[in-house]
Amino acid sequence: MTQLLSVACLALAAKVEETEVPLSLELQVGDANHVFEARTVHRMELLVLGTLKWRMQAPTPFSFIGYFLHKFSDGNLPDSLLISSSVDLILGTVREIGFLEYRPSEIAAAVALSVLKDTQILDLDQALACCIHVNKERVLKCHRVMQEMTPMKNRTHRNTSPSISAVPKSPVGVLDAACLSDESDDLAAVESHGSCLLRSSPAAKKRKLNRPSTS
Repeated sequence: MTQLLSVACLALAAKVEETEVPLSLELQVGDANHVFEARTVHRMELLVLGTLKWRMQAPTPFSFIGYFLHKFSDGNLPDSLLISSSVDLILGTVREIGFLEYRPSEIAAAVALSVLKDTQILDLDQALACCIHVNKERVLKCHRVMQEMTPMKNRTHRNTSPSISAVPKSPVGVLDAACLSDESDDLAAVESHGSCLLRSSPAAKKRKLNRPSTS
């Protein structure tokens, strides 16, 4: 049943994203324990769609950010800097559990208020007055949480200094830390080898040869 569900979800994802949908048999590759007929996969697809109530396009803050930036800017198109700042802030909210209670549209409105407030004089109440599709109090609350999150992230970034002994926070960080550690070991070996070369330099050998023998 798990394998059938996996194939059905993969088939649904292909139908949503791809222009040419592969056959259900083409999705069952590798060391599969079972090979399902197309009608069996289709029945599972309908079961998945019914469970999801046919909501295949989940809305995210990215679905609304363009609208709110345009609305709060008096109809002006947002520039690339505003869009980039909005994307960074939205991605930052994904890592904070406190934003799970807000709708994607509320997060997008709060993000738009935050980035526009940094670049121009903006009256929050007046800006939200023209938006009747979001809850004003919830957007303002989300905006306050967002403002508390930003200085905390900046303060953490300033107080954190890179260190080889620091615990990596991702598999990529593990590889980077290993590379840095290897480089530091190589550098120490080079320095040690260099000091040995200095001690065994021609001048040192000459002094050693010119030293009178005690025998």
